Amino acid sequence: MSVSMKDLDPAFRGAGQKDGLEIWRIENFKPVPVPTSSYGKFYMGDSYIFLKTTVLKNGSFRHDIHYWLGKDTSQDEAGTAAILTVELDAALGGRAVQYRELQGNETDNFLSYFRPCIMPQPGGVASGFNHVEINEQEHVTHLYVCRGKHVVHVKEVPFARSSLNHEDIFILDTKSKIFQFNGSNSCIQERAKALEVVQYIKDTFHEGKCEVAAVEDGKLMADPEAGDFWGLFGGFAPLPRKIPSEDNGEDREIVVKLQCLNQGKLVHISFESLTRELLESNKCYLLDYGAEMYVWMGRSTSLQERKGASEAAEKLLIDGSRTKSHLIKVIEGFETVMFKSKFSEWPPTPDLKLSSEDGRGKVAALLKSQGLDVKGLMKGAPVKEEPQPYIDCTGHLQVWRVNEKDKTLLSSPEQSKFYTGDCYIFQYTYTGDEKEECLIGTWFGKKSVEEERTTAISLANKMVQTAKFQAAQVRLYEGKEPTQFFVIFQSLQVFKGGLSSGYKNFLAENGIGDDTYSDGGLALFRIQGTGSENLQALQVDAVASSLNSSYCYILHNGNTVFTWTGNLTTSLDHDLVERQLDVIKPDLPSRSQKEGRETDQFWELLGGKSKYPNQKVVRELESDPHLFSCILSQGNVKVKEIHHFTQDDLMTEDVFVLDCHSDIFVWVGQEMDAKVKSQAMYIGEKFLMLDFLMENLSQETPIFIVSEGSEPQFFTRFFNWDSAKSLMHGSSYQRKLAIVKGGATPSLDKPKRRTPAFLGRSAGQDKSQRSRSMSTSPDRPRVRGRSPAFTALTSAFENPSTRNLSTPPPGVKKLFPKSCAPDQWKPSSKQSAISALTSSFEGPMKSIIPKSVKASPELEKAIQEEDATGNGNVGENEPEDDEERTMYPYECLITTVEDPVPDIDVTKREAYLSSAEFREKFGMTRAAFYKLPKWKQNKLKSDVQLF
Repeated sequence: MSVSMKDLDPAFRGAGQKDGLEIWRIENFKPVPVPTSSYGKFYMGDSYIFLKTTVLKNGSFRHDIHYWLGKDTSQDEAGTAAILTVELDAALGGRAVQYRELQGNETDNFLSYFRPCIMPQPGGVASGFNHVEINEQEHVTHLYVCRGKHVVHVKEVPFARSSLNHEDIFILDTKSKIFQFNGSNSCIQERAKALEVVQYIKDTFHEGKCEVAAVEDGKLMADPEAGDFWGLFGGFAPLPRKIPSEDNGEDREIVVKLQCLNQGKLVHISFESLTRELLESNKCYLLDYGAEMYVWMGRSTSLQERKGASEAAEKLLIDGSRTKSHLIKVIEGFETVMFKSKFSEWPPTPDLKLSSEDGRGKVAALLKSQGLDVKGLMKGAPVKEEPQPYIDCTGHLQVWRVNEKDKTLLSSPEQSKFYTGDCYIFQYTYTGDEKEECLIGTWFGKKSVEEERTTAISLANKMVQTAKFQAAQVRLYEGKEPTQFFVIFQSLQVFKGGLSSGYKNFLAENGIGDDTYSDGGLALFRIQGTGSENLQALQVDAVASSLNSSYCYILHNGNTVFTWTGNLTTSLDHDLVERQLDVIKPDLPSRSQKEGRETDQFWELLGGKSKYPNQKVVRELESDPHLFSCILSQGNVKVKEIHHFTQDDLMTEDVFVLDCHSDIFVWVGQEMDAKVKSQAMYIGEKFLMLDFLMENLSQETPIFIVSEGSEPQFFTRFFNWDSAKSLMHGSSYQRKLAIVKGGATPSLDKPKRRTPAFLGRSAGQDKSQRSRSMSTSPDRPRVRGRSPAFTALTSAFENPSTRNLSTPPPGVKKLFPKSCAPDQWKPSSKQSAISALTSSFEGPMKSIIPKSVKASPELEKAIQEEDATGNGNVGENEPEDDEERTMYPYECLITTVEDPVPDIDVTKREAYLSSAEFREKFGMTRAAFYKLPKWKQNKLKSDVQLF
């Protein structure tokens, strides 16, 4: 559709180009911007247009347009608002969803913009009413009915006993006191949400100075607050039962109608099954679905045709007196999930070639033609950062391999060696933001057997129950692991075959040969990762087609080792190969092969040359999160989306699912019974099957189970999180009532110290937990890869008894003062030895030792002495001492240098800069730099060619 903005009202120009809400009121049939100070004020005689712009993770804009019609607005104003929304959508590129909002029947999405509620006031422009300012009006008694568990629909009703019933919540607002009357059949969540309205009325109409009383349906005059309440109605009397006819429309069978707009007239379309093929791109359609009426506008339709379809829908709603029907307008290719769900099937959306940059370009060109500033509008999507794990990497790890109906604990050197035919259970305990956290997970290899998968889930559930549901839980499948998993395991190897009894039995029963990895056989590994805290070696078929130009590989056949470097790899990828060689083949030298210059022997091992891809294996990307409340009923899961969610939407009596596409989180409230808590994983699996957002979720998507009060940071990052709220106890109603009545702070559960079941080691496990930053076993010799300082430091932590800590470990170079020759350097004490070991690291030694490592008494004492003297603890603004630092010029350290400096840790190139050059390149001290998160450090290093 050709879009022209020359006729667009000037009030709309430049709209929708930043995140947030914009509001216009219709005055004399023109849109007039509403100042932000008046957002949330509604007048019954007016019509409004609302534009909600959301910036998505991919950098594009999503637009939702609502036009709100007060109950006293004129039909002319209402029609003007409807037409203007079509024009505004066209100016924004024709991708917005348009909603008709009628006072008293607003959509949940609209109400979520104005928490906790909207309370329209008398007045309006076109109606001739005078606007009544809230703080100037004389306070009179009002009675409101409140409905809704997640957003509150508030409606004023006559102040009479006959307005009350047993099903709803009522708020009686008097001059000196606010009463909340809870119908006996209302639920706790509705009562809690109504209290938010009480707080709003208290703050808005009473300046926060009035009493609040809660009245329970059924309490008579003996209760003082109930007595006061009923006294205002002339005394207590039984309430009438709810009239059944009020809800007849909800239970009535829906008759679905589809009409096409043809030359200004609506034509009924007959169909046996509602399918996508009924809709043509050059026409507009009306889909009548009872409580909802949709206008579908084809991409090829004109602006005039879209206006005509909008007018026809408005007329149907007015003539039919269908005050409870919502009207939603969608454009072809940008239909809502709810619209698609009305059809028996909906094929994938075709490529409309309307990317976010393309859409912005059209809008920018149109705005520029009118002389408006469009600087910055054409910026593309932001560069995606490497996803952060949001989990401490120095915790305590235990891993078990599942064997038929039982599990076998693995030793520390074997914890990071998985087999694709096996299932594993892991328990990881680490330090969270304020307390000890625990994650219990299961990992299923691609060829693992179903019986052992079932056993793994059952055993993991028992571990979580033993921990009284305070541990987070996760279910993972090979190839779908999240970042947290890789950070926990640091250096992971996944081998072909399996070691479990279940896998071996399966092979035998089906006559399949065992191809389990053998150290002396032919094997090809793809190497991937983002650094020393996230690297993997994945065994793939030893054929040329398994190669990929975007990766590095290790190939061996027992005595011969090759490394293969793809043309699209980076220096980081090359370093990861060296690190993994220390694990896979540490004793043998390797022969380097670069793509395009391979030897014949290399191809012979792979069975000859063949074509292979050149694009990285793309993992599911995290999308904008969606929150759903979930109800488990007779084995089925019913969901309802919570729009523009906050932490307060997580109510303790409910179960919620946070859908991020790449992962889903099932949050379980404290007040849920143990049976529901134990079914949380089942709820997550059902949610994946339901695929409410129609995003083709894989059934192997990671599922995290999170309990209220024990939320890990990788869950709370999606909220503006207040940890004190998650530690409250009691029902959601009791919690909020304590605050509303007198502003008291609800009592909190004290953080409980984790039980031995959380932290304990099995009797057979080594007492010295491995360093979380290590990727090699301490009993394997170091022949290549990491810097000598790194190897010396970590080997000392892993096996301190094998070396006298007062003497320098073998292989350490250039860690002595510049004034001394290597053969003259002899440390005089344990402290100087440790200082030498750590001179290439920033910060005190204490911060480097993993919390789970128990160092020897001599090492602990030396660390304490170093801390006491302040060595290594340079403040952010204090001068740094380069006297004992190994330094090289910046030009010799960058990644593009032709003659690189030997024997340095290539992952810490910045450590060899002088203090002056460090400040010059990074604009900060070392101390400030190393306080930044790892991903930020790497980005800054990449900007100056040191990563």
